[in-house]
Amino acid sequence: MRIGCYPYAVVRPLFDGTVGIEGTEAEFSGTGGLVSDIFEKMVREQAFDVAELGLSFYLRTLDLEDPPFVAIPVFPARQFRQSAIFVHTGSGIREPADLAGKVIGEFAMYGHDAGVAAKGVLSDEYGLRPEESRWVIGGFDWPMGPFDFVPQIHPEGVDVSRAPEGKALGPMLDAGEIDAMISADVPRCVLEGSPRVARLFPDYGAVEREYYGRTGIFPIMHTIVVRRDLAPDLVAAVYRAFCEARDVAMDHYRRRRVFTNLELNVPWFGELLDRDLELFPEGLYPYGVAANRVSIDAFLRWHFEQGLSRRRLTPEDIFVPELLGT
Repeated sequence: MRIGCYPYAVVRPLFDGTVGIEGTEAEFSGTGGLVSDIFEKMVREQAFDVAELGLSFYLRTLDLEDPPFVAIPVFPARQFRQSAIFVHTGSGIREPADLAGKVIGEFAMYGHDAGVAAKGVLSDEYGLRPEESRWVIGGFDWPMGPFDFVPQIHPEGVDVSRAPEGKALGPMLDAGEIDAMISADVPRCVLEGSPRVARLFPDYGAVEREYYGRTGIFPIMHTIVVRRDLAPDLVAAVYRAFCEARDVAMDHYRRRRVFTNLELNVPWFGELLDRDLELFPEGLYPYGVAANRVSIDAFLRWHFEQGLSRRRLTPEDIFVPELLGT
């Protein structure tokens, strides 16, 4: 079985053989570049039997004439996205409402996973609709065209254009050529401390924790898909293996609290882990439908409201029937 997935901590026990997949001999492939490299290989070539796929990317394949994949409720990458919104300090943006009428860059395509979640939060929490702004699509630190291996959906009434030839969004934001930017990755100008760029939510950790405590939504970015012609034979074993790998990784962090997780060389990591476990008493990375229904449904609603799905989907529409009871 060929499996393509980024080697996250919750997946690494599968890569190193600590956890196996029952009844199979699995070969794992990661990536030294962007995780979207795995997405492209899966969508273009079906290069894997099982692969990580951005949730928005997967949802777009469901609108194809013959959808090639089914999903299992495993979520190797999820992230709160108030932290993904960056602004130019000279743009006059001080609060979310100020984004109305502004030019906002978005990485790689209109409606990538981080963009769907960030726009969903801005709409739910602050009443800001995507059609109130103008959108520019491009690479975050180097020029790149939009992803062309999935349908490019530009909803009617939303102004979407590509970044100029040879331009990237991070440098454009730093130069004031765009007013704001949504990106899953932190642009170099922010990492290097440019005074011309700031986060929309400077204390984003506190904002995101309060948001989760109030809504129960921990935004999902990526899921795991299986080639439709191989399901349902594989799905139960694959699901169990990913759950076991996650449990091995999380148990390691818990046990290493005795030694203050010294191998990470991160001051106060133990205090952070304690705070996270208090906020997520059932576990930091829950899999399955039941524990994630609120978060899954939020993403599906945002996807539909933003004009990216033909109809309002439910969790039952997107995951294999064999695992809907998880």
